[in-house]
Amino acid sequence: MGHDHHDHDDHSHAHVHEADESNLKRVMIALVLTGVFMFVEVIGGILSGSLALLADAGHMLTDTMALALAAAAFHVSKRPPGGNLTYGYQRFQILAAFVNGLSLLFIVGWILFEAIQRFISPRDILGETMLVVAAAGLVVNIIAFAVLHSGDQENLNIRGAALHVAGDLLGSVAAIVAAIIIIYTGWTLIDPILSVAVAMLILRSAWSLVKRSAHVLLEGAPDWLDVADMQERIVANVPGVNGIHHVHVWGLTPQQLMLTMHVALGDNVASQSVVVRGVKDFLQQEYGIGHSTIEVDVDGCADH
Repeated sequence: MGHDHHDHDDHSHAHVHEADESNLKRVMIALVLTGVFMFVEVIGGILSGSLALLADAGHMLTDTMALALAAAAFHVSKRPPGGNLTYGYQRFQILAAFVNGLSLLFIVGWILFEAIQRFISPRDILGETMLVVAAAGLVVNIIAFAVLHSGDQENLNIRGAALHVAGDLLGSVAAIVAAIIIIYTGWTLIDPILSVAVAMLILRSAWSLVKRSAHVLLEGAPDWLDVADMQERIVANVPGVNGIHHVHVWGLTPQQLMLTMHVALGDNVASQSVVVRGVKDFLQQEYGIGHSTIEVDVDGCADH
């Protein structure tokens, strides 16, 4: 039984390690692209006087820090378990995703505050300069987003990084539209208006990221898992299982699920280890839960 369990864990850990290596490379590429162009957009925003460009530059600054944090999370998560961290550092990725989500919410607040100031006191904007910088930013953001989006989208750390870049991409599109309207009509209020529209789109994605990462940090069960249905299926499909209780399911990350449960045995069970092995195999094959701890109740539950 122990050998089978370690085979599952070794395969799962190898797969996670390979995925994290690929994700780390993608994050590093996006980090370089975003970090370099951030300075270009800051200069362009100051010269043109565009809030849309400055907002996008501020967002790219946060992106640079967020991507650096994401890269650090992938690096730290590779450290083996030890000392008081018996599960290792995998959860650091989720913490990074949570911080990234909060930083996005902060950026939304800053954009809204600046937009209100622009509505009260409109400013002159150099549309041509704004258009050139925004177009260059769009190209950079498309490349960075493509690199991240082709990675593991079930990984919250990658999702958080991709959402940051997606926000930048939307900001570049909004800046291009605003620049064209300003060039042909001179209507400068379109700049803060589109900035607010982009902020609302970022807000939705940021809240989703914060909510999902907080759910993992709070040891929540996966959204797709019906625990009651899982218990019924185990009783129906694994011989020797008479009942299940004290079920706890959580994840170090959404990909690395953990489970503990008590199993009540039926009458005339020849081997407890065979039943436990059957439950573990069922959990692995049907739910992808590779790390499970099963307590067998023989003369009633030991917990009060």
